[in-house]
Amino acid sequence: MLRITISRFPPVSPATLSTPVSRWSITYQCPSMAAIKLSPPSTLYHPRRFALFFCSDSHATSSLDSTQEPPSKQGTLKSGLYLVGTPIGNLEDITLRALRVLRSADVILAEDTRHSGKLLHHYSIKTPLLSYHKFNEAEREQSILKRLIDGEIVALISDAGTPGISDPGSELAKLCVESNISVIPIPGPSAFVAALSASGLSTIEFTFVGFLPKNASARRERLMVSANEAATQIFYVPPHKLSQFLEETSSLFGDSRRCVMAREITKMHEEFWRGTLGEAQAAFLDRQPKGEITFLIEGKATSEVETPSEAQLENELAELISNGHTLSTAVKLVAAGTSMKKKTIYSLALRKFGKQHDAGDDVV
Repeated sequence: MLRITISRFPPVSPATLSTPVSRWSITYQCPSMAAIKLSPPSTLYHPRRFALFFCSDSHATSSLDSTQEPPSKQGTLKSGLYLVGTPIGNLEDITLRALRVLRSADVILAEDTRHSGKLLHHYSIKTPLLSYHKFNEAEREQSILKRLIDGEIVALISDAGTPGISDPGSELAKLCVESNISVIPIPGPSAFVAALSASGLSTIEFTFVGFLPKNASARRERLMVSANEAATQIFYVPPHKLSQFLEETSSLFGDSRRCVMAREITKMHEEFWRGTLGEAQAAFLDRQPKGEITFLIEGKATSEVETPSEAQLENELAELISNGHTLSTAVKLVAAGTSMKKKTIYSLALRKFGKQHDAGDDVV
């Protein structure tokens, strides 16, 4: 006869482990053939005890359950489009989940199959590759959509970083959403997020602009919008366009605006340059950095305009009038330097200086 008893030891001290843990054990007893012959019945059984497992009280499970999957296996993936983030430089910057999806997919869409092939080879991933980039995405979409409708698992990667963020993928994701096909993000590296986190500029609010328009007038219009925003502005700048970018931003943002150039993030020659736009223009006048550049510019400072007192307004008006300005001109000049309404200042001017000057001019 074999008898098995499962028992529980007192919980392990919280001082030993950060999470409350209980220890369980199995006690089994079996007959000893020698004991059957030589010993009385009370000594026929010899208890044996060994530790079974450790687990938190809220998730106690038996390791004897042969149907339980290993912890590393999360089950079969459902059909859908998986947007998989891949390293932007260092091949170690990939998640275990991303590797599992890439291995499990029926096909991997890659911006450059030769470039992505190196990553897959490094991790011994044999999933078929299919090119998907800005020049063929329109013609590929319908065939990919059909595969998804048929229940396949499609993984999308770009050359580096997160698909759809200044890379192909956003249109395919939009098409899948409209067709009620699951779109599953597999988070991973992103150059602008990495650069922002280490920039030293405000991360409370930011605007990711990405690559600027090639057209000069469209580019200037976009920069004018960014120059007046209080949030940190983030751009992707091709190395050969850096001088032009610094010249245009310096004129619109001002030379004193703080900025950060993040280059070759996570790679061997990673560089963070910090200073003002004016200093950047001088620093990179004769030096053109190589590699991918993420450029950040601090937001426009916002200062609260104090409402001037009546005495301050009166003094400014008096000074302007004494210098030969008419009442109406003095009111306009004072109003231009304050947030107060022109009518309010004009009313004050009439009360204080109306008798001395012709107040017939309408300055409202």
